[in-house]
Amino acid sequence: MIVDLSSKLIGKGGTPLIVLHGLFGMGDNWASHARKWSLMGFEVHLLDLRNHGRSPHASSHTYTDMVEDLKKYVDSHFEKNTSIRWIGHSMGGKALMEFSAKYPELVEKMVVVDIGPKYYPVQYSEIIEAMHLLDLDKLKSRTDADRSLEIRIPEWGLRQFILKNLEWKTDKKLGWKLNLPIIESQISRIGEEMDKNKTFIGSVLFIRGMNSKYILDQDWTNIMNHFPLAQLDSIPDAGHWVHSEKPREFQESLRDFLNT
Repeated sequence: MIVDLSSKLIGKGGTPLIVLHGLFGMGDNWASHARKWSLMGFEVHLLDLRNHGRSPHASSHTYTDMVEDLKKYVDSHFEKNTSIRWIGHSMGGKALMEFSAKYPELVEKMVVVDIGPKYYPVQYSEIIEAMHLLDLDKLKSRTDADRSLEIRIPEWGLRQFILKNLEWKTDKKLGWKLNLPIIESQISRIGEEMDKNKTFIGSVLFIRGMNSKYILDQDWTNIMNHFPLAQLDSIPDAGHWVHSEKPREFQESLRDFLNT
């Protein structure tokens, strides 16, 4: 089932730029970057992918699903032949790669952040377990949630990222925005390898954090097989969340590519 994706628009009237977040994320995570891109003349669409943020919950979570969700969003928000630029991080980058191979005419150029087309083993199981063990019925505040999660997620930045998924429900209890049961049940699909026959003959910039293991030097041959016009930019002292760890360097890496 295709879903109608929720989005936040920053900077009306410019060149469309669609941003796709990673697993456990949402469009709002990119708001500070989006404001800078809007000043560069872009109309930034911060999407919530299915089962995340304000977008509908669905019973499946595959890249095939996400690609068709994106196609529906484009068809309903833009005129035919609109030039669209894209950014996708992690899971969002995987979805974007798949989208570009199926609908290349809808991708003017794209930036893929710290993810490649190769297979990735299941990760973040400890985060999902920590989210499950959080007793939502007993929480009186976000501070309570933070303290409870700290035992299993000691890294402050990662914990705050996860806590953004909590919201107050109508019964005045905290609950998860994302569809945790479906994401947990289909987590193995998040790291699926891109089919070797899928390609995008267009302008692509891959950005990696040098402290991250998601794009290694030996992965570049495989990336070029799928994206023969790809470029690579490596940001020192940055991990997988390169855009939040090194925001200035990340903006500099993108600026010329997006504006060309």
